[in-house]
Amino acid sequence: MKRELIESNCEKDTRDLGFRLGQAAEPGQVYTLVGDLGVGKTVFTQGLAAGLGIEEPVSSPTFTIVQVYEDGRLPFYHFDVYRIGDVEEMDEIGYEDYVYGQGVSLIEWANLIEEILPEHYTEIRIEKDLDKGFDYRRIEICEY
Repeated sequence: MKRELIESNCEKDTRDLGFRLGQAAEPGQVYTLVGDLGVGKTVFTQGLAAGLGIEEPVSSPTFTIVQVYEDGRLPFYHFDVYRIGDVEEMDEIGYEDYVYGQGVSLIEWANLIEEILPEHYTEIRIEKDLDKGFDYRRIEICEY
């Protein structure tokens, strides 16, 4: 397992990290995104999408579970599984077709579906530390 710790002092830092990972992403790449409400998951995701060359607005697909973007250099599948009641719901939306396909998948709240994550993925964990400032974020990247 490879682990990297990054300190973000503003939204731009978080967005830029996402952008860098989006530029480096390869077909079949799966990112999981874990963090409390308001830590910057959407900002990170917008950066990742921009790094993939996606120009359309990106927002959290909270009520649709998955949002598909196909206008970048690779398809981008943005999942938000916060509201799923059971992992079987993931089958209903074609989860495996996306995650084991040739696009890039990003799964918010992935800790809720750990049992169906692929063997290899990159976890992005974002945490606040108010002692270091309102905009400070500790971002841990772990490759599994």
